[in-house]
Amino acid sequence: MKYDDIDRKIIEELIVDGRLSYVELAEKVGFSRVAVKDRIKNLKDTGVIENFTVTINSEKFGKNVSAFFEVDVEPKQLQKVAQNLADNPNVASVYQMTGPSTLHMHVLVEDFKMLEVFINNELYAVEGITRVESSILLKRFKSRIGYKL
Repeated sequence: MKYDDIDRKIIEELIVDGRLSYVELAEKVGFSRVAVKDRIKNLKDTGVIENFTVTINSEKFGKNVSAFFEVDVEPKQLQKVAQNLADNPNVASVYQMTGPSTLHMHVLVEDFKMLEVFINNELYAVEGITRVESSILLKRFKSRIGYKL
């Protein structure tokens, strides 16, 4: 499927404010409300737009520590470990990375004590993990939300 500048403009406007109405989007891109609605439906149907959601400021929601983990896993356990981690409510995202069965994981917890509890009681308890390396986020400058086409 080929996408044009109008599709890109619609997506850019939705990135800024996903609550814009079809009428508001139509005014911004210079098309009719019906044309914008059809284009958004097409973008959803083809998988360009996966879903509409809200972005939460984790700190304002009580999750003050953001940590990233590189988790090496026994190859035959990769899917099971990835699903186990993805099901954990403290885990914001899990990605399979290149390398020897490596998962990249983002974790949000209330404080450093809860991070310790997560690491010792929830992460190290997962069978199949062979190595864990972590980094604590100090400051966010940009996230995927700011992605421009």
